[in-house]
This record gives sequence, C-alpha cells and structure tokens, in this order.
Amino acid sequence: MSDPLRILHRDEHLVAVHKPSGLLVHRTALARGEREFLLQRLRDQLGQRVYPVHRLDRPTSGVMVLALSPGVATRLTEAFTERRVAKRYLAVVRGIGPEAERLEYPLREEDGSRPKAEMPALEAVTDIRRLDSVELPVQVDRYPSSRYSLMEARPLTGRRHQIRRHLSQRGYPIIGDAKHGKGNHNRFFAEHLDAPRLLLAATELSFVHPVTGQPLRLTCALDATMSALFRRFGWAGHLPVDAVDATRTPLQPATID
Repeated sequence: MSDPLRILHRDEHLVAVHKPSGLLVHRTALARGEREFLLQRLRDQLGQRVYPVHRLDRPTSGVMVLALSPGVATRLTEAFTERRVAKRYLAVVRGIGPEAERLEYPLREEDGSRPKAEMPALEAVTDIRRLDSVELPVQVDRYPSSRYSLMEARPLTGRRHQIRRHLSQRGYPIIGDAKHGKGNHNRFFAEHLDAPRLLLAATELSFVHPVTGQPLRLTCALDATMSALFRRFGWAGHLPVDAVDATRTPLQPATID
C-alpha cells in the first residue's frame, strides 16, 4: 500500500500536495501498465473527487494544487493559462550556470501527435538564477574535476518540458534528464551520489485564491533524495520547507457557482 500523499494545504475549495517524483498525475495514452496515479491516490485519501488544473512531468517532484469542485477548477485553470500563477523550481545542473539570465528560446510543443517539425515554435520564457555551485574532484567527462550548480528557475510561460529544454539549450542540462541531459553525469549521480532521478522540483506556487480573493503562497520541501544531495554539497541553506502564507487582507472575492 502506498504512503499517503503529503498535504501542504487544504480548505473547502482546493488542496495542495507534494507530488513524488515518478508518479503520473493522471492516466494518459503513454501510461500503459501503470496502476498508480496522483488523482486516484488523492481522491482515495481525501474521500472526494479532485480536479487537476495544471501539470508536472512524471519525473518532477513538488507542489501541485488541485480543485475540489468544477467551478474552482475552471477559475484555477484560467489563472494558470493567463499566467497569473508565479512558479519557482530548483534544479541541479551540469556546469557553473549563469548568475542570472532570462532564457527566451521559442519551443515546439512535444505532444507526440505529429512530427515536431510540423509544430509551430511558440514563445517560451524562463528566468534563471544561480544560487550555489560545487566542484567535485572527480573526472566524469573530459575534465579532471566536475562542476555542478543549483539553479532557481521561474517559468513565465508554460510549454511542455520548458525548464528542462531551456537549460539544456543554454548548455546546463539538468542532472537526471534522460532526454535532454548527458548520460555520463546522470549515471555518476545515480551510482555514486544516490540520486537516480531528475533533479528538478517545483518548490513554490503563488496565486490569488479563486474564492476568498486572498493571495496564497505555497512552498514545498524537497524529497529525501534531493535533500540529502543538498546537504552533501553544502547547499542546506537553500532547502525549502513546507509552508503556507496567506495574507489576512482579502482582495476582491470571486463567486463560484
């Protein structure tokens, strides 16, 4: 039996949870043979239906918010679509990343329905910032030592695999990314640093509550794998914690039918 999902926040309108790495959010055509999904697990845990309003890739861990009614789901989905939700991610990448930079590489959607060449390139914008770095006296690639960075990423658009693709195009692929990264570094982290997963986590969501009108900021602690790696690299000061910050001053409340 699976462990209960970690609830970060719950009220009568929405719930926020920590999605573990490796767990699919819901059934898809690519999920043949899979038996566990976040939606079903959370529904069974809460004893009520839940409605997804955004997505996280299967290997990405972190905070997800779900609605508890169709009306709230509509409003939250609109907020994500209209870019009224601020998102923060942490990623471990190869190399010493830029101190701060805006990445604006247009991306073709990767939906698998038709060849990528036929898909139009769409605007994609991600703000990145280097929070820390480490140099290990180990030759993983062609150099006698190996350098890695802790990057903060704030996507301003919502293209599929946007952070992974943007960082890879910039020359700093995320560790554990089988599609856009480098196999030798991925294997080194899996075999020697007990980190066999994609090292990308959604750590924060900020938005206006669709019913109360109050700003709501949700932060999410990392899982055991990433937390242990941060401590090993001397990055413990950057570890986020589970927290909910809701202002007491209401904005204009919304009406939900």
